[in-house]
Amino acid sequence: MSNPLHIVCPACNAVNRIPADKLNAAPKCGKCHQPLFNQHPLELTAANFQQHVKRNDIPLVVDFWAPWCGPCKMMGPAFAQAAAQLEPRVRLAKLNTEAEQNIGAQLGIRSIPTMIVFRNGREVARQAGAMAAPDIVRWVQTNS
Repeated sequence: MSNPLHIVCPACNAVNRIPADKLNAAPKCGKCHQPLFNQHPLELTAANFQQHVKRNDIPLVVDFWAPWCGPCKMMGPAFAQAAAQLEPRVRLAKLNTEAEQNIGAQLGIRSIPTMIVFRNGREVARQAGAMAAPDIVRWVQTNS
């Protein structure tokens, strides 16, 4: 059996221990029984942001966006396609900087869309500007 990984549930934010070799076996949350991966970006808020950044043992890629941002809206479907390709080895999430201005300010988000890769609770890579799905996948694979 491989070493267990901590995976935060996208539905209830509970931390689950999943053997690394079982990530591809459609694991479910031990608390709420929802799938831990659904091939869609997770919506983050101030209430669950730190839990997902600090407690996931897989890289977390966050798209910082706002509803009024044209390039953000254009990149949304590409980011969702990338999530479908990268899960379960990487978790993709979105954070609305309009609704969660404090988080954007704390991280020094100066332009949107901006993607940040977090690993073990720390920022390891940052990319500003809209990207197509293949470019997102390539950038994430290079930086995670």
